[in-house]
Amino acid sequence: MATFLAGFSLGLSLILAIGSQNAFVLKQGLKNQYVFIICIVCALSDALLISFGVAGFGVIVSKYPDIEIVARYGGAIFLMVYGLLSFKSALMTDHTLLTDKKTSGSLLKTVLTCLAFTWLNPHVYLDTLVLLGSISTQYQPYVWQFGLGAIMASFVFFFSLGYGSRLLAPLFKQPKAWKVLEILVGVIMLSIAASLLLGI
Repeated sequence: MATFLAGFSLGLSLILAIGSQNAFVLKQGLKNQYVFIICIVCALSDALLISFGVAGFGVIVSKYPDIEIVARYGGAIFLMVYGLLSFKSALMTDHTLLTDKKTSGSLLKTVLTCLAFTWLNPHVYLDTLVLLGSISTQYQPYVWQFGLGAIMASFVFFFSLGYGSRLLAPLFKQPKAWKVLEILVGVIMLSIAASLLLGI
């Protein structure tokens, strides 16, 4: 149980930082759009990556640094485009949160966007494959209990964020609140893209 809790606490601490993926999940939760699907895609992606890390894939990443370079620049380009689209939406669209309205947007497009936020983010590889993978070796022979704790932290976090964001729903019935959110999301995306390009 102590090993499980160690994995859970470390996994949760790594994922708590406000990033592009979390901002996307928050936005989908506020829109009440494909929330379960988005949460499960994020959590299962983390589970897969953490499993690879615990199984020793972090060693492969450290031996082939080109993987990190490709992920860094690909992720930066994606984040810049999405960030600029958020600014465009803030300036040109008046959003309102109408929970009785049917959700708009393609499920496939939403899932692909979610996957891009997850798999084009080089930080996720550092956190899951390298960091969690290497730390798990300290818990031999209970590395999988450690990994399971980290995986559980991802499920708890993403579902709490996706469904908990509805508590903010009354605020986001105002178009101005959406504009602020879009600008905030844009700033987050562009700042992360800049940090990737600058190697910060």
